[in-house]
Amino acid sequence: MLLSMVMPLAAAAQRYEATVTRVSDGDTLWVRLAAGGEPRKLRIEGIDAPEICQRGGVESRQALEKLVAKQKVTVTVSRKDDHGRGLAKIQVGGQDVGAAMVSQGQAWSYRWRRNPGPYSAQEADARRARRGLFADPGAERPRDFRQRNGPCEHRPSHGG
Repeated sequence: MLLSMVMPLAAAAQRYEATVTRVSDGDTLWVRLAAGGEPRKLRIEGIDAPEICQRGGVESRQALEKLVAKQKVTVTVSRKDDHGRGLAKIQVGGQDVGAAMVSQGQAWSYRWRRNPGPYSAQEADARRARRGLFADPGAERPRDFRQRNGPCEHRPSHGG
């Protein structure tokens, strides 16, 4: 019985090598598997970057592009998110991309209830150094922005 409960969890994690083909925003990208096939849309697990139409969104996307565009990455998908994207840890050249984005001040560590998220130490350091988003005293968490404004689909991008 216990084995049948554990097996689906183990089977859910999927690890593969891929090349980044496109960056949608600061926490979403598309990859093509080394073996080929259709590109897959992924969300970086553990971070929350500004929406593309939100202040800081364009800069966050540019920071992610600089890290991963056209690069070979290692992807570890843990599950699908509410939008059907693979929720994944991404590594480029052995570097954790989520940690790098938060360290640069281009994303928040993803909080859930009282849990400060996996990159809370990197976020605290970026806040102290006032890097990226944390240089702006009016920076708003993406979750709060979405609750106030809805999705970005019908809204122009906000640079700066």
